Amino acid sequence: MTVKLTPYITLNGNTKEAIRFYEQAVGAEVLSIMTYGDMPEMPDTFTDDLKDHVAHAKLRIGDSELMFSDAPGGSTIEASKLVTICITTNDVEQSKRIYEALRQGGQVNMPFNEEPFSPGFGDVTDKFGVTFQIYTEIES
Repeated sequence: MTVKLTPYITLNGNTKEAIRFYEQAVGAEVLSIMTYGDMPEMPDTFTDDLKDHVAHAKLRIGDSELMFSDAPGGSTIEASKLVTICITTNDVEQSKRIYEALRQGGQVNMPFNEEPFSPGFGDVTDKFGVTFQIYTEIES
C-alpha cells in the first residue's frame, strides 16, 4: 500500500484558466481532467453552464503533483479552503480508515463513497481545522 500527500486547489469556476497558466508558468503537464458534465449523474444535478467546470484534474510539475477542481454547484469557496491536502492511497480500505480517523472530532464535508473519479473518496476537516480530501487511486 502507498500513501502520498498532494496539495488540492479548489477554485471558483476558473480552474481551466489556472491549469493553462500553470502549464505556461511552471511547465505543468495535465495528467487527467474530468468536468462535471463528464460525470454520468451530473446532467440532472447541475445547470448547463456548470457542466464545463472541472470536477477533478491532476497535473504533474517535475516530480510533484497538484490536484484541482472548481467549486461544485457554483458555490463560493472560503479563502481558508482554497488549498487543502489530498491524501492518496491505492487501497479503498486504507483510505476509509484514514478518513474515519481524521473525522473524529472534526467535520464531514463529503461522506466517504465511491465516486466517478475514485473508488473511494471523502472530504473532512479535522478537529484542528485542516481540510483533507481522502482519494483512492487504483492503477490500471
